[in-house]
Amino acid sequence: MFEIVIGIFIFLIFIIAITSIRVVQQSTVGIIARLGKFNRRAEMGVNFVIPFIESMVAKINLREQVVDFPPQPVITSDNVTMQIDTVVYYQITDPVKYTYEIANPMSAIENLTATTLRNIIGELDLDATLTSRDIINTKMRSILDEATDKWGIKINRVELKNIMPPKEIRDAMEKQMRAERERREAILRAEGEKKSAILKAEGEKEAAILNAEAEKEAAIRRAEGQKQSQILRASGEAEGILLVERAKSEGIKLVYNAIKESDPTSDVIKIRSLEALEKLANGQATKLVVPSEVVGVLGSFAGIKEVFGKEETKK
Repeated sequence: MFEIVIGIFIFLIFIIAITSIRVVQQSTVGIIARLGKFNRRAEMGVNFVIPFIESMVAKINLREQVVDFPPQPVITSDNVTMQIDTVVYYQITDPVKYTYEIANPMSAIENLTATTLRNIIGELDLDATLTSRDIINTKMRSILDEATDKWGIKINRVELKNIMPPKEIRDAMEKQMRAERERREAILRAEGEKKSAILKAEGEKEAAILNAEAEKEAAIRRAEGQKQSQILRASGEAEGILLVERAKSEGIKLVYNAIKESDPTSDVIKIRSLEALEKLANGQATKLVVPSEVVGVLGSFAGIKEVFGKEETKK
């Protein structure tokens, strides 16, 4: 019987020892209360509590946490009702205050977020609400952080997740966006056509310049060709004239040599002169009047013979 009592006693001591050990995980803090009153914080690792006197009433996660609140109806300053849902990033900085200062911290933060959002959006119109997310986020974070500081909670960030205007407003905004896109498209098309026209005009201008330069070059080359042709033609004509004159000179020399070799008398020269005159008449009925000077000229051929004879003797 005594052994049974000792065994039960040892078993009870073992159970009490096991129940007095509390293990706290990393990034977690335990709150230990003694007889219902806060006594101490249980830090990371193994902690012991006095059975039946002390208890660990809560374990608080010290890591940053995020909570996504459902959409809240808000009204802008221009009386547009919209739905906005928010995301709050928070961290518990004082586990004791978090445990004893607020009963339902998440519900409190949600309600505080909704009222703060309504106050801020109520001061803005629709366009400002849609374009001022950063300003709204900053204001909400500052207000919520100040309000939750006494609860041992720090608000790190507040983000507006979705802003949903009424359907008719969304339809109007979509039409406006479509009109804006069409306007930009028309502007881009006009600018493209303008650039295309400019490039086309510049191309035609450059082509006209190149054609004018080509025509100028061709005209210069034609002028040079005509110049060279005229030079060659004039040179040929000059050589022809020179050859004719040389031929005439040679003919005169031949006549002279023939006269010299035949050694005609003055009577023969006169007879030849008359025959030449007869050939000039060529049997025509026209009368030929020979001035007396011509007879003198014809008679001078004898003198020419003598002159040529003297010249040959000198040579």
